[in-house]
Amino acid sequence: MNEGLIPNRYAKALYKYAEGSGATKQVYEQMKQLSESFVNAKALQTAVENPYLHVADKETVLLTASGAQKGSCVDKFILMIIKNNRVNYVRSMAIAYQDIYRKNNLISKVEISTSGELSELEISKIKQLVEKYESGKTLEFSHNVDTNLIGGFTVKIDSKMLDASIKNELKKLRLKLLS
Repeated sequence: MNEGLIPNRYAKALYKYAEGSGATKQVYEQMKQLSESFVNAKALQTAVENPYLHVADKETVLLTASGAQKGSCVDKFILMIIKNNRVNYVRSMAIAYQDIYRKNNLISKVEISTSGELSELEISKIKQLVEKYESGKTLEFSHNVDTNLIGGFTVKIDSKMLDASIKNELKKLRLKLLS
């Protein structure tokens, strides 16, 4: 079965269940925390995939990583995926849930990458520019430093990309010189 198909199906089921319980936003926050936990703790994936780790321990680890409580929508979901032997897809399911939530709530994910640290004033100017461009949507901003950019910045809004980096300008210049 397609590796993207399984997480999407489970994420849709979780979204519908959370919607029925009126907890879509809460589950969204917990899925964000869970996917961030996988990034921050590399051993988390290995731990949940360990066949010798008891089901209750896997549940506790995933509940802690997501910030969810016993008996919550996320707890029931975690128990279901452990029972169905799909725990190795849990990170993909968390990401897929976030995508579904953002799509249904008109939220765009905005990633700002800069060549160095920027002041709050400079970041707020970039945010204002993006907010003008993406009016009518709620925007979730994240900022990171990418030293490969040499100078300038890039802004990724969902699947669209604005590249105002020196690296991109040098690439365009090189292509122009070659042709």
